[in-house]
Amino acid sequence: MKLSSEPVSSLDDEPLIEVLATDRKTKERSARASEARRTSQRRQNVDPTTCDREYTAAELEFMQAIQAYKNSSGRMFPTWSEVLEVLKGLGYQKLG
Repeated sequence: MKLSSEPVSSLDDEPLIEVLATDRKTKERSARASEARRTSQRRQNVDPTTCDREYTAAELEFMQAIQAYKNSSGRMFPTWSEVLEVLKGLGYQKLG
């Protein structure tokens, strides 16, 4: 086995210069995307479902009923019809 002092390419014998150029392009693209996210107004709204807050009794009852339905049915993502079924099971009904 011969050892070489030449640089070794990391991607299937691709020339080292191409690898460095691709890496530079990736870093530039990442920097542009990061800057766009930082200046975007879209990401400044806080999603209430992802922050810690106090839930009302009705909200807790609904979340627990949905979780119980998911556990009993084996479905991670219930359809809207199934959500409506859970709501009706809690006693909610349309007025009017």
